[in-house]
Amino acid sequence: MKPIRHLGIVSIAVLALVVAACATTSTEDKGNKQAEVRQATQKSLAKFYQADPQLQTAVTSSPGYAVFTTYGVSFIVGGAGGKGLVHNNQTGTDTFMDEAQASAGAQIGAAETDTLIIFKTTEAMQKFIDKGWVAGAGAVAQAGAKGESSGPGQGENVIADAKYYTLTPNGLQAGVAVAGTKYWKSAQLN
Repeated sequence: MKPIRHLGIVSIAVLALVVAACATTSTEDKGNKQAEVRQATQKSLAKFYQADPQLQTAVTSSPGYAVFTTYGVSFIVGGAGGKGLVHNNQTGTDTFMDEAQASAGAQIGAAETDTLIIFKTTEAMQKFIDKGWVAGAGAVAQAGAKGESSGPGQGENVIADAKYYTLTPNGLQAGVAVAGTKYWKSAQLN
C-alpha cells in the first residue's frame, strides 16, 4: 500500500513541477512578446518622425500615445489585425493592446500599417485603455513611405481627444473604404 501512496505523492510533485515549468515558459514568452511589441513601437515611431519631425514634439509633450503595427489584406472586403501599446508619458508605464479591423468598399491591396494615436488628455488615454475603442471612418488619410498623404491633414485625423495618424510604408492601398477598428487591452501581454 505504501508504494502506491508514494507513487501518488511523486505524481503530484511531478505534476506541480510541470505546471511550474509551463508557467515559467509562458512568463518568458510573455516577456519576449512584450519586447517585440516595444521594438516594433520604436521602429514605428522612427518612421513617423522621419515622415514628419514635428510629431516627435507632439508625442513627447502629450499625456501619452499609442502605437500599433497592423497587417492586413483587402479585396472589396478586408481584414487586418495587430498589436501595439499605449505609453503613459507621465508614469512611464506601457499597456499592451490588440487591434482588429474590418473594411468594405472600393479597395484592393495588402499592407503593413503603422498607427500612431497621440492623446490630448489623460482621461482620453485612460478611457482608451479601460474600454477600448471602436472607430469607423471613410477615406482615412494615409501617408506613404515618404510621408505623402493621400487625404487631408497629411495623414492626421482628429478623433475623441486624440490625433490619429497612419503610415503604410510596405503596402499598396487603393480606394476609399469604410473601416471599423476595434482596440482592446491584450489579455496575453498584460
